[in-house]
Amino acid sequence: MRFLLPQTPDQFGPIQFLLGDWIAVDSPAGERGGFSFKSGVQDHVIVRTNEAIYDATAAHPASRHDDLMIIYSENGSLRADYFDNEGHVIRYAVEPASANRVVFVSETNPREPRFRLTYSLAADGVLNGTFELAEPASPGAFRPYLSWKARRVSR
Repeated sequence: MRFLLPQTPDQFGPIQFLLGDWIAVDSPAGERGGFSFKSGVQDHVIVRTNEAIYDATAAHPASRHDDLMIIYSENGSLRADYFDNEGHVIRYAVEPASANRVVFVSETNPREPRFRLTYSLAADGVLNGTFELAEPASPGAFRPYLSWKARRVSR
């Protein structure tokens, strides 16, 4: 069986600024990592892989976080599915907010927190990231959970 996916070469146009390999900068001591956004499946998806490494401290043992996110077009809208080594799965709507800024927002579910992931590329080439969450009782009241900065090391 053969089927053809519709060709939409600019479907990822608003988020092209994310493509490349990135390394964390200005991280706290003992924390390091990086991520990449790569085109895949003959330009029908963008795949983000991420790793964060945390050295042991008096408060916690050494650890590593790995995750994978696949960004795709579905019925004319951008979507993303996130998976990590802790068993989390998050399904996002992807909203290009402006040039060099994109927001990933999970759907409202009365039994689970809601998540918002934002990337914005500054004029100096630093990619700023934030991850926020909102409790089920207040799905629009996002509060910061993580933030980071990264610099592109290759395109």
